[in-house]
Amino acid sequence: MQKPTRSLITVEVPLRPAVVPRLLPAVAGAMAGGDALLPLPSSPAAVRDELVAEFAPHRALEPDVAFIVPTSGSTGRPKGALLSATAVRASAEATLERLGGPGRWLLALPATHIAGLMVLARSVVAGTEPVAADLSGGFDPELFAAASVQVFAGGGRRYTALVPRQLSQLLDVGGAPLAALTGYHGVLVGGAAADDALLDRARKAGVEVVTTYGMTETCGGCVYDGVPLDGVRVELAAGGRIRLAGPILAHGYRLRPDLAHVFADGAFTTSDLGEVDDDGRLTVRGRADDVAVSGGENVPLGAVDLAVASHPDVAEALSIAVPDTEWGERVVVAVVPADAARPPSLDDIRAHVRERHPVAYAPKELHVLDALPTLPGGKTDRRALAARLGLADA
Repeated sequence: MQKPTRSLITVEVPLRPAVVPRLLPAVAGAMAGGDALLPLPSSPAAVRDELVAEFAPHRALEPDVAFIVPTSGSTGRPKGALLSATAVRASAEATLERLGGPGRWLLALPATHIAGLMVLARSVVAGTEPVAADLSGGFDPELFAAASVQVFAGGGRRYTALVPRQLSQLLDVGGAPLAALTGYHGVLVGGAAADDALLDRARKAGVEVVTTYGMTETCGGCVYDGVPLDGVRVELAAGGRIRLAGPILAHGYRLRPDLAHVFADGAFTTSDLGEVDDDGRLTVRGRADDVAVSGGENVPLGAVDLAVASHPDVAEALSIAVPDTEWGERVVVAVVPADAARPPSLDDIRAHVRERHPVAYAPKELHVLDALPTLPGGKTDRRALAARLGLADA
């Protein structure tokens, strides 16, 4: 008997709690062999229309695909990762095994991105009903606390996933939001590098933080606290570029056979640089394309971000590389001060960075902002920062 033809369905995903009844059945159906799912933002319309045009739902579906998930890169053409039900289930099962068993999840990230979508997939695997925080007005710690009350009502293990910015906000607010945060048995933190000071602060407050590393092409986080999930393999290619392999891997990109090479030999070659110690623990050093060449020295901007953010007067930091006639490129950093009335000086920042890194890592220019620009999924956006500072075409 011939198998029925599967279609690619699109679902507009709201940022309100209604996302669960709207999207969860489609996620469960795709994981059970039904129609494949392409989650789309409900707004802005221009972004939604661009994704529909790029991924062409009317065209034939690639074999063994359950989800097409847009990547969240800040530059270039959008790509749709082809994820099988097997890959999504393997990721969800490995996560639940690592965290200590099935539990109920709070969705506090947009489900149009892999981190949010995997919260729903893990709920399907666990057989639990997730709760969604209202994100329609942006992340609100008080609404996080209110949604957490619903999660806690059923008993059992409780989990959520956040980006570092959200974790920082919850710690800063304290009170009911922080109390709610400490009630989770696992708080996955990923999507961007979290500096050690933030993680130490969270753990001292009693938060069960688990750092994650991964991307859309690996069904989200596949390395937890530096240790790969069961079945995941981490390799380093020439130059220290990270390669990831295992049952969590995407098949490729929707309608982009020209990009098949990044999945060569059954492993995904990332844009990140890393190191693996003798115990097999991975440390991510930053993106290979986020490297400034200043005075002939390679300076990974991710390392600069973390070093600057570890200054006691800095809440958040983001650096960019700008062409410079003397140095080739100079490192420029923007910071959100811990206290708006006491922003750090450039000299303070440079001295702090030089305590940890070569002098080339020390920024040559400092900008103080109220907030850093971010992508829809919560990652900081270097391209937008350069444009905001008027340095995009420097």
